[in-house]
Amino acid sequence: MPRKSPFKHHRFARQIILCAVRWYLRYPLSYQDVVDLLEERGINVDRSTVYRWVIKFGPQITKRTEKRLRRASVDWHVPSRQITL
Repeated sequence: MPRKSPFKHHRFARQIILCAVRWYLRYPLSYQDVVDLLEERGINVDRSTVYRWVIKFGPQITKRTEKRLRRASVDWHVPSRQITL
């Protein structure tokens, strides 16, 4: 049985919603900043709509991207070299 799309009853396309949520989660932007970026591209969205998208889709996107992120090691190594004068 096919899975039901979580984007089915939304006014905007899946790509627009994902782009707005990714911008908010990835960069230090406010909801109004995301709205302004979308308006520059000809898409009129209210910031409360972006807020609702982040609340609904943010945890799913975070969960999926954390699996693919390469964890940085806490330990690091500085090679020791002897300096001769």
